[in-house]
Amino acid sequence: MVGDLDEAAAIFMGVRPRLFGIAYRMLGSASEAEDLVQDVWLRWQATDRSVVKSPGAFLATTTTRLAINELQSARVRRETYIGPWLPEPVDTSADPFLGAERGEALELAVLMLMEKLTPQERAAYVLRQAFDYPYPQIAGILQSTEPAVRQLVSRARKHVTGERKIPVPETAQRQLLATFLEAARAGDLEALEKLFAADVASISDGNGARQVSRKVVSGAARVAKYIAAFSTWFWDGVELRWVTTNGQTSAIMRRGDTLLGMVTIVASEAGIEQLLWMLNPEKVAAMADVTE
Repeated sequence: MVGDLDEAAAIFMGVRPRLFGIAYRMLGSASEAEDLVQDVWLRWQATDRSVVKSPGAFLATTTTRLAINELQSARVRRETYIGPWLPEPVDTSADPFLGAERGEALELAVLMLMEKLTPQERAAYVLRQAFDYPYPQIAGILQSTEPAVRQLVSRARKHVTGERKIPVPETAQRQLLATFLEAARAGDLEALEKLFAADVASISDGNGARQVSRKVVSGAARVAKYIAAFSTWFWDGVELRWVTTNGQTSAIMRRGDTLLGMVTIVASEAGIEQLLWMLNPEKVAAMADVTE
């Protein structure tokens, strides 16, 4: 029995990065994904494994179906969230693809767009785009038909690519973030405005925390004024440390022993499209000790 459980654990740990990668892309939350993967492990222990022909396929199917159910309840919880909700960042310095065939559906900008998909569309898109599952297998996982799954993926692709501008390369994104932070610290209105795309949006996730904007601020001039306005007090004593989250550079912000949060940007050739402020400490606690 012990040997059997050891074998079950070895199989599970072999595919765990993939299971976490599916769950994270589905839920947009590292902590919720960890909980879900733990639930999959408990179910795997209780399963009659002698009748499972393909453990990897079985575990991926279990993970996806649980994630669909969890996403439905997570969306209900997010309706009571105070202010904008942003995906919880995840460290990708060790595993840039996060258990996938490729790093698709991992950037924060894409996770935000996927929030508007149905759970079935999101699952089909994640399994196809990131993990390159064949359509018949996705149909089996979703208990659907291959033509229906192709339609789900097509609709999801149109939504994600239709609303998204082509991002700049990773090195350019990092340089833009560094330049923005210099200008933000200085409260340099002109320098800030030059960095922004015309329809730039500053989005702050604080779940009702004091002095955190509960509304999205949009437009280059408005965002520049907004950033400059809090430069006089916010940056005093703040230390920045670079981390790699979701395949891009972000900055952890600390004041002494206090973790303030994390900031990153989404940028295109037009400039900075989105400023993402993760100011709910619970969402960035896991990133606090990560170094590049």
